[in-house]
Amino acid sequence: MTSPTTNSTTGVSTVNVRYFAAARAAAGVSEEPAPGGIGLDELVDVLGIRHGERLATVLKVASFLVNGVVRHDRRQPLPPDATVDVLPPFAGG
Repeated sequence: MTSPTTNSTTGVSTVNVRYFAAARAAAGVSEEPAPGGIGLDELVDVLGIRHGERLATVLKVASFLVNGVVRHDRRQPLPPDATVDVLPPFAGG
């Protein structure tokens, strides 16, 4: 059975990327699908190319949660169906 986030034609898995705060403003969307099976470093490159320099700049300083857990190994492939939260640094008091 094919997962709902796997393209049945190509078999390529995807993840759901959710943007918060400045990342949302820079991306222009609150969430979107992105390629799965790649590491966070590669995902950052894909998203920067997709949305331009403004988002690429935010992604350089953002933290990432994968399925609600901080991901330290940015080369480890993202699991199919994962939710990746992009959390830029927050200001405030």
